Amino acid sequence: MEASVTIQTRSGSYVVTAGTGIRKQVIKYLPKSYESIYIVSDQTVADLYLEDIKKQFASNQVDSYVVPSGEASKSIDQYYELITDALEKGLNRHSLVIALGGGVVGDLVGFFASTFMRGIDFVQMPTTILAHDSSVGGKVGINHALGKNLIGSFYPPVAVIYDVETLKSLPLREVRSGYAEVVKHGFLEGESFFRDVIRADLTKPLDERTLTKHLLQGIQVKAAVVERDERESYHRMFLNFGHTLGHALESELGYGTWTHGEAVAIGMLFALKVSQRTFRVDLPYEAYYEWIKTNGYPTVLPPLKAESLINKMKKDKKTKNKQIQMVLLKAVGHPVIQQMEEEFLYNQLKDFLGELVD
Repeated sequence: MEASVTIQTRSGSYVVTAGTGIRKQVIKYLPKSYESIYIVSDQTVADLYLEDIKKQFASNQVDSYVVPSGEASKSIDQYYELITDALEKGLNRHSLVIALGGGVVGDLVGFFASTFMRGIDFVQMPTTILAHDSSVGGKVGINHALGKNLIGSFYPPVAVIYDVETLKSLPLREVRSGYAEVVKHGFLEGESFFRDVIRADLTKPLDERTLTKHLLQGIQVKAAVVERDERESYHRMFLNFGHTLGHALESELGYGTWTHGEAVAIGMLFALKVSQRTFRVDLPYEAYYEWIKTNGYPTVLPPLKAESLINKMKKDKKTKNKQIQMVLLKAVGHPVIQQMEEEFLYNQLKDFLGELVD
């Protein structure tokens, strides 16, 4: 099974192709030929798939670089080491960079490509479910000690090559992490997609056809939003549903303690609760809570202080005039940006933490 989605950007368009075994046909999906190829991966993925990509190019045409696995690689130090290695290996403006890995590799390599010699072409080759979201849309960047993704740019790839066969090697925790973003797209799209996604039983091996369908549906949701608002002036902020608290949790707990998707899953649960209180609406809070609990997402929090999380949330990129803005739902499929009154948000968060703290 192979399918594709075209993403339109201000600078042109690129194709997202998903299918089985397509990592072994990379050249087929490149928009043009390049003087040299530079593949960047992390240690875990490199051991599994790097040679599959390298052997498609002449040995004197391809180089590679491997970063440590994990969120810590989205750092200014790793970015600088990548720049140094690329310069030493003679990359130029006619080279292509391939980001082979999950969201960390994609974000780091995309940011590197956007700044190396003022910008060179790069291709996203996601190997995680989570990266179905991060590989599309052109947001690239690295973390700062004071917050996630605070250093970055908008820089679309020239292609996304998504081999779903690589997802078979994912540990269950990474499957859960990725499916949180698929569920997010369901919340943004509408009841039908949302209900279909939460039928997924992540405790069992995923059916390849269903997985491909869900991933492409999620990509289509994101593509529609990105094409409408590439630079995140309003509508693209909807894609941050669950991320205001999710990013704060990641930072507060220490990057890597929870996966991104685990934090976002709890962030969406909180956003649903706040949405219900704000708009006096009935949302599928219980159905969603039961799904994340059944599928092994962490639903018990360590003791956390609402004040500290609020301060972290104030550093969110959606914050305006020092007031936190959250993506809320008036209904499934009807997201809005809501400016939050701090005392109300603090009380909601304090109650929420009390319900989930062990």
